[in-house]
Amino acid sequence: MLAEQTILRIPGPTPIPPSVNRAMNQPMIGHRDQETKSLLESIKHRLKPIFGTKQEIMVLAGSGTAGLETAVVNTVQPGDEVLVIITGAFGERFAKICQEYNITTHLHDVRWGNAAEAQAVSELLKKHPSIKAVFATYCETSTGVLNPVKDIAEAVHTNSDALFIVDGVSCVGAVETKMDEWGIDVLVTGSQKAMMLPPGLTFIAASNRAWKVIEKNKQPRFYFNLQKYRDNLENNSTPFTPAVSLLFGLEQVLQLLESETLEKVYQRHQVMMNMTRAAFKAMNIPLLTSDPAASPTVTAIKPEDFNPEDLRNIIKQDFKMTVAGGQQHLKGEIFRIGHMGYCSPADVLQSISLIEIGIKKIGKDITLGRGIQAAQEVYIQQL
Repeated sequence: MLAEQTILRIPGPTPIPPSVNRAMNQPMIGHRDQETKSLLESIKHRLKPIFGTKQEIMVLAGSGTAGLETAVVNTVQPGDEVLVIITGAFGERFAKICQEYNITTHLHDVRWGNAAEAQAVSELLKKHPSIKAVFATYCETSTGVLNPVKDIAEAVHTNSDALFIVDGVSCVGAVETKMDEWGIDVLVTGSQKAMMLPPGLTFIAASNRAWKVIEKNKQPRFYFNLQKYRDNLENNSTPFTPAVSLLFGLEQVLQLLESETLEKVYQRHQVMMNMTRAAFKAMNIPLLTSDPAASPTVTAIKPEDFNPEDLRNIIKQDFKMTVAGGQQHLKGEIFRIGHMGYCSPADVLQSISLIEIGIKKIGKDITLGRGIQAAQEVYIQQL
């Protein structure tokens, strides 16, 4: 292998387009100068279609988890009751943040690999009428599940006055998202997934309903105070030092998304998901999730007759290709392939080919090319 060649196929951080890397290499500018104000003015309007909202989208320097904590501390306070829907490790992270702030947290645990069901959420809200907010994960990265947030939002608003707060970190920008139409009150995403940037930015938007709660919330917060970001954004500024180089990159990302069009971006991710799933079905290697629950951005595979860690090691050794392992109780049980952001069907075909070689090398008897053929057929059929 070439010394500097790497193939990154994890569900974040994801590969960065060359033009975005070039944009981030621009000379530094003053973060309070007019150049930065013009940059923020350009960015703030162009983010809205990705979220499916007319609301302002605040940009914070911080990871996706910073966005999740921001969502919590601005909407609820100690003693409030909340419901957290857990379909994997990142649903659990929302719960841990709430518990850290002494918020009364009801958990709705869903078997990992399954999607949440709106009916179950309705029943829990009827059982706990004092719930102030419901937290959910749109794409659960640890399992490759895409939760039906549109249906869950309807269940929340039909059965309560609670806010519906969504972690969209590993799918916003790659799947259809209609924050306003669906009734999502707070939506969070991060820079290092479908947004094709390095880690370091988190994006968050709030509905009018949410802003009324945020403005009355007495929970102390300083850096994560959304009102500060909203007020500064009116003047095309930020309350604290922005990650200027990442903003340069973000402007170029928005250009790429607009050139491709969001509709085609979403179609591309759907095709890559279908290609990946078809390949492993053709090789008779089980998938963790059902087709209806599957995410277009990451696929989890649960082999029964070989060790996924052996596969990960051999393809890393031979091809410098990295795929993700399992988390928590799924560690050593699954492997996960990211196919989001700066990723195309050609990349999927490469990944499947190298994985087939890896599977063969660790001793599983498969017919080379069977997965590739299935993926190719999906691609051709979906043209």
